[in-house]
Amino acid sequence: MIHVVGIGLDGAEGLTRPVLTLIAEAKMLAGGDRHLSYFPEYGEKSLVIKDFSADLNKIKHFHQTLGSGEIIVVLASGDPLYFGLGRLLLEKFSGEQLKFHPHVSSIQLAFNCLKMPWQDATIISAHGRSNDLLKQALQKGTEKLAILTDGQNHPGAIANLCLSLGLTRTYQAWVCENLGAENERVQSFDLQSLSPLTATDFSFLNVVVLVKQKPENTAIDLKQLPIFGIADHYFASFKDRPGMITKQQIRVQILAALALQPQHIIWDIGAGTGSVAIECARLCPQGKVFAIEKTSAGQRLIEQNCQRFQAENVTLMAGPAPEVLADLPTPDRIFIGGNGGQLMPILQTCGERLGQDGLVVMAIASLEHLSLALGWFKQEQWEVKLQQVQISQSVKFAELTRLDPLNPIYLLSASRICPSLSHWRKTPPSLP
Repeated sequence: MIHVVGIGLDGAEGLTRPVLTLIAEAKMLAGGDRHLSYFPEYGEKSLVIKDFSADLNKIKHFHQTLGSGEIIVVLASGDPLYFGLGRLLLEKFSGEQLKFHPHVSSIQLAFNCLKMPWQDATIISAHGRSNDLLKQALQKGTEKLAILTDGQNHPGAIANLCLSLGLTRTYQAWVCENLGAENERVQSFDLQSLSPLTATDFSFLNVVVLVKQKPENTAIDLKQLPIFGIADHYFASFKDRPGMITKQQIRVQILAALALQPQHIIWDIGAGTGSVAIECARLCPQGKVFAIEKTSAGQRLIEQNCQRFQAENVTLMAGPAPEVLADLPTPDRIFIGGNGGQLMPILQTCGERLGQDGLVVMAIASLEHLSLALGWFKQEQWEVKLQQVQISQSVKFAELTRLDPLNPIYLLSASRICPSLSHWRKTPPSLP
């Protein structure tokens, strides 16, 4: 029998008496340097595991020489079957040949140090692995994460990854070092203060815990915000769809296309979280913005975000377009970010209500909606400008950087052709 014993940083003191008896009786005691340092008396009976493949083969060969009742003990960190040596041992030996004696895992210790329930946490190992799973979890908006680190994917690198993704919500970070040992240390960081730190600033044995912060817990100093292009994480967003927001990089393109003036009246149709409406309101302090949103979840978010940004010149219009547009004042600018399957009726109403020298700007994700919109504007003889916006942003992985693309959109700007120009296009003047 091979007994696989989990051990913590408290060494032999953290093991039960039956497990210590097994270790005393072992014909071979195998483990890492740190594990074996707790049992210096075993000398030649010890096998230091450095090269997993070669050293596990040595254990297998020695196992074949054992007599009846003789045992091997393999020491491993924490729970051997939790991102540990147990998986590799099961590839070399049958389940009948192995017996596991788990210790408390570093993840358990971390959450208990923080006095934080962890049944709802997502656990990811970045130890000797790529950070793709971590990136996916962050982009998905996972509320609570615990990450096993290594020299490359250290706490500072993880914070850099979070910041480079342009997340809609920020995280509070805890770095838990040497858990269970006398020199145990737990520190709290925001991502900005953690990102400059390197692997040498922490013990090699550490766990990072990330907990997503609620928008109301993210302080906003309105005087420190940019004139436009507010970072996404300042906005309250959909919990189940954290990416469902007009991204900062796309939003600034939309604001440029709208060509706003301080006194403009603006309709934001399909306002979602209200990010575009709030940016418009900040740029048009003497104007008025009407945020049209039919979903109750979106309506709540718009109200929350207007309160957070003190956007008093934004009015929420709860209900579907085009029905709720009937009693609104004549707009100078219309932005259509969503249409709820009513694109053609919305365009018809916008065409009837748009003020003189007005603009309609649309952010379109699908080819089908683009085709419908272009067809309508052509039929109504509007002037159309179209651009494809395709942006990639830098993302950290380990000590390197790569570019990840945002979903491309079509940004359409349309205005009426003045009557005289429209007539000239139909009947060009004759040449002398």
